[in-house]
Amino acid sequence: MPQIPHPNDTRTLPRPYHWSDDAACAGAETAAFFPVGKGGVPASVLAGDAKEICVHCPVRSECLGHALTFREDYGVWGGLDEDERAELLRQARRAAEKQRRKEREQQQKEKADATTAA
Repeated sequence: MPQIPHPNDTRTLPRPYHWSDDAACAGAETAAFFPVGKGGVPASVLAGDAKEICVHCPVRSECLGHALTFREDYGVWGGLDEDERAELLRQARRAAEKQRRKEREQQQKEKADATTAA
């Protein structure tokens, strides 16, 4: 006799589509994406295997966006390891700060020009 699922059993409820449903890594061993250096082999070398899977992944940008948004500290996400993502974030912060300085200087210049013209 077939078992009738309980209405609150989330394992039997349909879930909405998520970008990870189309990921090249779907079904792959999760440990491959969270390498830890073993036997003298650096984690960065082991991360290469995971990055190979990411190369042709159709949702690579969504995966990387997730990792950057939620500050995933470990593992390979969107084809980048934690050091590469940290560098990407540093570059973005530097660029944003440079833009803010430029805008402040422009505002100060406009203010000075307005004062001089008055």
